[in-house]
Amino acid sequence: MSEVLEGWITTREGAALTGYSTAYIRQLAIKGRIEARKAGRDWLIGRESLLAYKRRMEALGSQKHNPWREDLGRQGRRRKADD
Repeated sequence: MSEVLEGWITTREGAALTGYSTAYIRQLAIKGRIEARKAGRDWLIGRESLLAYKRRMEALGSQKHNPWREDLGRQGRRRKADD
């Protein structure tokens, strides 16, 4: 399946573009971390949204694994100190 709508790609195309697995891209879509639409049983992914997510993760480097980082606090996903 090639690009269905301009700017929207399949999870398989997203995986080829980013090196992420299709399962990981689906998880990002389900969790709302990237722009995505469900089309029947398939997901359509916002190409620019996926690329922006990849750029953010690359910029964070090893800090992407820090559960106390500031951007998670703004999203309400920051780990609590007593966890």
